[in-house]
Amino acid sequence: MDFNEVKKKANEYEKQMTRFLRDLIAIPGESCREEKVIKRIEKEMKAVGFEEVRIDKMGNILGFMGSGETLIAYDAHIDTVGLGEMSNWNFDPYEGYENDEEIGGRGSSDQLGGIVSSVYGAKIMKDLGLIDDKYKVLVTGTVQEEDCDGLCWQYIINEDKMKPEFVVITEPTNGNIYRGHRGRMEIRVEVKGVSCHGSAPERGDNAIYKMAEIIEEVKGLNERLHYDEFLGKGTLAVSEIFFNSPSRCAVADMCAISIDRRLTDGETYESALDEIRQLSKVKEYEAVVIMYKYTRPSWTDLTYPTDCYFPTWVIPEDASPTKAMVKAYEGMFGKPKVDKWTFSTNGVSIMGRYNIPCIGFGPGKEEEAHAPNEKTWKADLVRCAAVYAALPTMYLEESK
Repeated sequence: MDFNEVKKKANEYEKQMTRFLRDLIAIPGESCREEKVIKRIEKEMKAVGFEEVRIDKMGNILGFMGSGETLIAYDAHIDTVGLGEMSNWNFDPYEGYENDEEIGGRGSSDQLGGIVSSVYGAKIMKDLGLIDDKYKVLVTGTVQEEDCDGLCWQYIINEDKMKPEFVVITEPTNGNIYRGHRGRMEIRVEVKGVSCHGSAPERGDNAIYKMAEIIEEVKGLNERLHYDEFLGKGTLAVSEIFFNSPSRCAVADMCAISIDRRLTDGETYESALDEIRQLSKVKEYEAVVIMYKYTRPSWTDLTYPTDCYFPTWVIPEDASPTKAMVKAYEGMFGKPKVDKWTFSTNGVSIMGRYNIPCIGFGPGKEEEAHAPNEKTWKADLVRCAAVYAALPTMYLEESK
């Protein structure tokens, strides 16, 4: 492996990668509305020489290079969150901006930069003859991750019948290599009451008051959750509240909350549900505690229902994909920091559900995700493309 040649080639593609990323930023592509983004990626994949490019029935794009039996995948979700409060933006989030070092715009870090570096990482492999009959590279641009992380890979594994040796998650990693993250789940707690006229509230049974007591217990539960030395503590947060009432002049007869539950190593969805069901006010008021189910159709109008459960995953430091990624990075950029994500990724399905190893390295910073004035760095695009190009060779050496 001539690491200097890989770095040189990656630097040569900086302008093309910048142009590609700015094109993607300019196309609104929130979850379930990614069609135009997918078509732009398809155009780029074909232009740089992918041997096979196809869009599956869910709307994910899959690009292949090489002919070997060992399949190595690079995953980038290409949907974005919305814009939020526009007064928080200092520039047009779709027009974006560019200077000598940065590229700004919605999705620049989370995580359109990942598909850009993956596409050009594969091109560098092809340019330098690094792809041979020993392995095949799969680059995926996946949909609906912001809505339901991992659903796209449930489809790719179950329906497209793809099972890579391992997958590189190209979410932003702050220049580090990440080997896991907490899982999560979405929980609904609902309590019933009895409505009456608001002028005589004692005649009814106010569901909102019941839920207020439950929320206090939920808040206290957060402080007692399990702690893992690497991933940290499990957490929960009340994220939404709903109610039914005949009118603004009546006592509410139903109240419900959504809980964003982050699961650390050693926790399961069953244990998380049971912890809430055992709260004293939940039992006293006979509240119903369930896990949400996701049923929103993709941009192709395909519905692929799943429970809103996104498992925790961790890959060991001495696993072959981890060591190969570290070796590829060290060959060009020095010793990396190996750490973890705070948020979750498509790895919740790839490794969390199907035990296919994942390793994380991607352009941008975690803290830019979902934030106004989102940006990424040109140097990150180049660095990631170079490491991606070197990785399969390092992996094959490591796996001997």
